[in-house]
Amino acid sequence: MLKIDSFALGPLQTNAYLLQGDEAGRAVIIDPGSNPAALIRRIEHLEIEAILLTHAHFDHIGGVDQIRKLKNCPVYVHPIEAQWLSSPKLNGSLMWTDVTEPVATDDAEFDLGQGQTLSFLGESFKVYHTPGHSPGSVSFLCGKHLFSGDVLFRQGVGRTDLPGGRENDLIDSIRGTLYRFEDDVVVYPGHGPRTTIGYERSHNPYVPGA
Repeated sequence: MLKIDSFALGPLQTNAYLLQGDEAGRAVIIDPGSNPAALIRRIEHLEIEAILLTHAHFDHIGGVDQIRKLKNCPVYVHPIEAQWLSSPKLNGSLMWTDVTEPVATDDAEFDLGQGQTLSFLGESFKVYHTPGHSPGSVSFLCGKHLFSGDVLFRQGVGRTDLPGGRENDLIDSIRGTLYRFEDDVVVYPGHGPRTTIGYERSHNPYVPGA
């Protein structure tokens, strides 16, 4: 059974998720954002199997460098955004100098691709390419748990006015991929509270269910 803890990190209160399975002492992290001190304290005695990135905007990768060096764990990102990890210009940190210093880290060890299945913590994580907020955005589905990054929020969607964003792609990702999951799939977004697919299909004012 998957145990999920969330940490709202950094000036944009980005949700980082710490996932643990039945085997004690092992975990996976999704989107370790900036100022990750609370998350680092929590993982002090844990082995981190992987850092999974829904996308590579600065507020989702700000803690990657520190945690990877501390825990010697691999990082996974979609190849479209592979260069964003080492480029403050591409990851947006140069655009937000009022809230962050330039963010850069080493290249990811592994690529993520549409339809890929990853095995961690005795669980399977299915990868869905869900562009729109950014070109390399992905969502992870593990059982009834969906980690949507900045694609789908509770009664909201990700912004598309950043470099590489496309509104039509975002709508296609939500309607064509995420809204096809069952109503009781729980959505863990990159910002804000969790929700469900059924609730968003019925109540999301930006992308109503078809």
